[in-house]
Amino acid sequence: MDGTGYNGSKHPGFPALEGDGSSSSFLDHVSRSNPGLLPFGRELPAGGMPSTPHGTTIVALTFSGGVLMAGDRRATMGSMIASRRIEKVFPADKYSVLGIAGTAGIAIDMVRLFQVELEHYEKIEGTRLSLEGKANRLGAMVRANLPMALQGLSVVPLFAGMERGEAAGRLFSYDVTGGRYEELEHHSVGSGSVFARGALKKLWHPELSGDDAVAVAVEALIDAADDDSATGGPDLIRQLWPVVYAVTRDGAARVPQEALAAVVSKILTRRTAERREA
Repeated sequence: MDGTGYNGSKHPGFPALEGDGSSSSFLDHVSRSNPGLLPFGRELPAGGMPSTPHGTTIVALTFSGGVLMAGDRRATMGSMIASRRIEKVFPADKYSVLGIAGTAGIAIDMVRLFQVELEHYEKIEGTRLSLEGKANRLGAMVRANLPMALQGLSVVPLFAGMERGEAAGRLFSYDVTGGRYEELEHHSVGSGSVFARGALKKLWHPELSGDDAVAVAVEALIDAADDDSATGGPDLIRQLWPVVYAVTRDGAARVPQEALAAVVSKILTRRTAERREA
């Protein structure tokens, strides 16, 4: 099928946006025009679902001047390690980040769709969507995935960011039905979240600096990996560290691998000196 894109040019497979072409939702456009392109718009065959890679633990916490999110690097498929290098935390736009736990393939497609949704809104409206609006739109995507979640292909995100001009970051969690909940101080999702939350409760305080927040997030992931086989801890042999993003008034930025290596080394050296069992 040959159609006209929102910018007036011809694009095979994409009809023109309805009305005057000013719709600010890319998700709504694709849902109307070609829902099969959506990660949750596919017809699944009858029968049992095959094993698929799953991403696990994500942690997020506020700190003085911003908000931070971190994820481990392991994906599992049943009892097997499917990947040691998967990335589960992504920038959604300049002032927000998104972490995913659940079915890895669908989750990564959902992240990409969400990034396009925010970019599309900004181009159509000439301004960024508010943080509350971003959180609501992500909830709509999670809700749209519910039929696949009922067949075992669930995605549970964690969303964090800052409103331009404000000094504090905000966190949002979701359930598989798209329910959105604002979290205070810190939160964690995924199979190792119960252990990560225990660490966050002990280590978090309101006056954390950005560097301190990185150390708290990494330590929480180490604790999760210690008790949850689906969560991968820092890998000293392969030099693999968590993926960590911080959002401040200057925007979202990934914490460099060299800085994470130093944080991990400091934590492990301290725990070794203390001869800790756990």
